[in-house]
Amino acid sequence: MRSLRLHHPASIEQNPLVIEEVPVPEPGEGQVLIQVKVCGVCHTDLHIAEGDIHPPSLPITPGHQVVGIVKDIGDSVTNIQLGDRVGIPWLYETCGFCEFCLRGQENLCRSARFTGFHVDGGFAEFMLAQSRFLLPIPPMISDEQAAPLLCAGIIGYRSLHQADLHPGERLGLVGFGASAHLAIQVALFWGCQVYVFTRSKIHQQHAVELGASWTGSIEDQPPEPLDRAIIFAPNGSLVPLTLEKIRPGGTLAINAVFMSDIPAIPYSLIYGERTLRSITNATYKDGLEFLELATLIHIHAKINLYPFEEANHALLDLKQSRINGEAVLVINRHLN
Repeated sequence: MRSLRLHHPASIEQNPLVIEEVPVPEPGEGQVLIQVKVCGVCHTDLHIAEGDIHPPSLPITPGHQVVGIVKDIGDSVTNIQLGDRVGIPWLYETCGFCEFCLRGQENLCRSARFTGFHVDGGFAEFMLAQSRFLLPIPPMISDEQAAPLLCAGIIGYRSLHQADLHPGERLGLVGFGASAHLAIQVALFWGCQVYVFTRSKIHQQHAVELGASWTGSIEDQPPEPLDRAIIFAPNGSLVPLTLEKIRPGGTLAINAVFMSDIPAIPYSLIYGERTLRSITNATYKDGLEFLELATLIHIHAKINLYPFEEANHALLDLKQSRINGEAVLVINRHLN
């Protein structure tokens, strides 16, 4: 089978992902073999390719927003059937018995493993997955539409909750890429007023089309103070600039697996019982809840399709903010 492999991290301009022929893996106990149809392209994939975050071992096949068909089943698998269409998210598996797993915070499990980071992911024709972490894809959602929901959508949904967002509040979204353009649809469904901060005129226009009440750059002042805000861009200097815009008692959530250093913050920006919180991964329950909600409110992802061979190009477009919405690699869209 063909697989996009990362042997040595490098600037994406140097095309660090290379196509190789590798054996089709065989599922072990609790695993299934997935024939990949499409796979979303995430900023985390870019961070891995460029060495901002480091997988435990190389080479690795990135990709963790996978839609595919179950082609083989390992021992002890009872919840999945051959031919099922499923989604494989970032969370590959957890231990299931640590203090975090037992209290519903499996996203913080110290033994957690992640798709396309600890194990080979979906930038390939086939991959393995743990059956108990597979997400059912609602039949009314197409493959291409489903892929962005499996990370950008799920983590955006978790960010809205972790930002303590209540219906009717004013929400700021800092950066308007794959995750934010899905999160805004949920926030608007909850009756919130959304202000979007981005320098990209194309992204500002997209935000307005989706229902944002106001757009501007981070240096601009919104019409009213924010109740909650989420930072999606991996730039630590945005933290104090965003905190300045949040009312006392408000919350700022940072949605980033990697971020540049946060500069010194004057205590006055936190004073007033403001909360600053990071978002770390997501739980399986988040995935189930979000896909159900996405079906209910007809969330629509703006997608940019790329052939399998152009993964490096897709990541370069992502790095240079040329993508409006999310890039999706097409592996085999006509697979039954």
